[in-house]
Amino acid sequence: MATINVGLIGTGYMGKAHALAWRNVGAVFGARPDVRMHTLCDATPELAAAKAAEFGFTRATADWRAMVADPEIDAVSVTTPNALHAEMAIAALKAGKHLWCEKPMAPTLAESEAMAAAARASGRVAILGYNYVQNPLIAQARALIEAGAIGDVNHFRVEMDEDYLADPDAPHSWRSERKSGYGALDDFCVHPLSLVAHLLGPTKEVFGEMAKPYADRPAGAGRRAVETHDIVTALLRLESGVCGTIMADRCAWGRKGRIFVQVYGSKGMIAFDQERFNELQLYVADGPEETRGFRTILSGPAHPPYGRFIAAPGHQIGFNDLKTIECRAFLDRIEGRASTAVDFEAGLAIERTIHAIARAFDDGRWTAVASLSS
Repeated sequence: MATINVGLIGTGYMGKAHALAWRNVGAVFGARPDVRMHTLCDATPELAAAKAAEFGFTRATADWRAMVADPEIDAVSVTTPNALHAEMAIAALKAGKHLWCEKPMAPTLAESEAMAAAARASGRVAILGYNYVQNPLIAQARALIEAGAIGDVNHFRVEMDEDYLADPDAPHSWRSERKSGYGALDDFCVHPLSLVAHLLGPTKEVFGEMAKPYADRPAGAGRRAVETHDIVTALLRLESGVCGTIMADRCAWGRKGRIFVQVYGSKGMIAFDQERFNELQLYVADGPEETRGFRTILSGPAHPPYGRFIAAPGHQIGFNDLKTIECRAFLDRIEGRASTAVDFEAGLAIERTIHAIARAFDDGRWTAVASLSS
């Protein structure tokens, strides 16, 4: 297609990230088709109109159903709270739209399965917002692992920590409501799981533990019960035989956007911290022991598509640039090219792992992850 008309639902943190990605993808990648910011949707006509003007959309509406039914719109971004994803995504796919939906797919496995089924039936491209796998240095880490730079992988650890719920008096929000999901398990752990799958392959079985550090939070004149778990730890066994852990904490004082990845092998290890995501640490057990140490690899044009943003190494790209890379991956998939986008099938494998961890927590035992063929 020569042009692609875009509709965006939601204008919060991720909505703005999607809007910037759609606006910037052509300038960064020389993208074709030509992106047209068609319609923006939010909860009220006033908010939608204000954000449409701010983000550069031609039209505004408070009726998302009418927007996804509009025959002029080719692709829809869904950036609403988790509990709203399934209904909006399925409606957009049934209307024949390509779909870019933020993670996680939905609070329940049944809804996630229905979303994946709708994507298959539609024949349209449907991807999820797993932007961290789009980092050029994650691609470099994967290349190093596949090339055997650290030998045979035997263990991994991935931690995701933020402190936006660390204060016990932080106000109650939808993130503390059970209808939004389990809490840190699906709100956070989907990102570590996306990185594990991307770097090391699918998960076979899991064991899980979850914790609720605060029983309630301020709401109006009183306090309201917290229904979700803000801390989770899980043990994983991959289909390859590699074992490891993922941990997530939404109440971790001092941590702002930490995703710490460690992959250990027979000849060395790789370490990556999302708070310093233009750096990759590589240790190779080679040469004299007295001079061994970690090597810091800085992002640069040698790590595509970094050079699309800036020609100089070490000058750093940012979070919103990862969303622009993800937008390009979405367009690549639409146009039939190879793509790093996480589609609904790969996303469903992550959701099945999440729900297996929740069952393992409830049952207190190792639990198998259902395969996509089951």
